[in-house]
Amino acid sequence: MMNRERCLTTFLAFACALIVAAGCGGGGEAGGEEGAMEEEAGGVATAMDAKAATVDTATAATVSGTVSFTGTEPEAEAIDMSEEPNCAARYDMPKTTEEVVVGEGGGLANVFVYVKDGLSGMTFSVPSEGVVLDQAGCWYRPRVFGIQVGQDLVIKNSDGLLHNINAKAEQNRGFNISQPVEMETTRQFGVPEVMVRFECDVHGWMYAYVGVLEHPYYSVTGNDGSFSLDTLPPGTYTIEAWHERYGAQTQQVTVGANESAEVTFTFGDASA
Repeated sequence: MMNRERCLTTFLAFACALIVAAGCGGGGEAGGEEGAMEEEAGGVATAMDAKAATVDTATAATVSGTVSFTGTEPEAEAIDMSEEPNCAARYDMPKTTEEVVVGEGGGLANVFVYVKDGLSGMTFSVPSEGVVLDQAGCWYRPRVFGIQVGQDLVIKNSDGLLHNINAKAEQNRGFNISQPVEMETTRQFGVPEVMVRFECDVHGWMYAYVGVLEHPYYSVTGNDGSFSLDTLPPGTYTIEAWHERYGAQTQQVTVGANESAEVTFTFGDASA
């Protein structure tokens, strides 16, 4: 009897020890999972709580300037549109390439100028209005443009013939879609990328380029080569100018509250 009671007591003590040990171990594991869940939830909450930056227009800065061409302007090549008479009929003169477009004053057109660095930690609201890329006259219009991450890109076919659009993205997911007559489609880009090239596989002379950014501070030069980046928060910025033939150049500039600064870029034979 004594031996049986002693055995029972020993067994109960051993079982209790196992339960306590298991309880402690289980509690530690649960605590780890809870901590991980709290960290993950905290990260999500932080992302959700991130608010778009509000720039005080009373203290906003401006960076503007010009992009000039130097050297001998490359001769534009004629484009053979004989197989698409409807497109050819839209032009008074035979269409030529627009890889390098220089204005009368020496300004270089179709240069994408944007803030490359200096806005880290800031978020910006995405415009509700989309950006339109039109296929008209067997030509992409505009040739060079910008868009924000998550903003709608509305792709139109205004021609009475078949086109397709082939987005040669590297950081984003590319796409290659056929566009029948007067078709319209909408796409978005998920991450920044400068630049994404568009091609039309039906008409090999059709190209366009888009700079995808997380902010609205970009500009495309016209024939006079001018650009302006308005309503910037005061700070120090790296400004990049990109051209489809001559590549990219950068400059650093600092602007204080309500200040304006000018930067100039020069492309051409020396920068090719």
